[in-house]
Amino acid sequence: MWITQPSSMPFFQYLNLIVTRCHQLIRIAGNPYRPELHYMRGPGPKWHAKHQGRSDSGGL
Repeated sequence: MWITQPSSMPFFQYLNLIVTRCHQLIRIAGNPYRPELHYMRGPGPKWHAKHQGRSDSGGL
């Protein structure tokens, strides 16, 4: 069993805070999601095949 002295307790709390912040920073910086790679650039081939025979005249 490990017993800490009262004077050393703030040091361990401070150390715990530093480790927690480092873990948060690593998690944020290492986020692999990049939205620009998943951006939809327009209708794909299935949409074009489905709407191939329709005319563009219309609207409100």
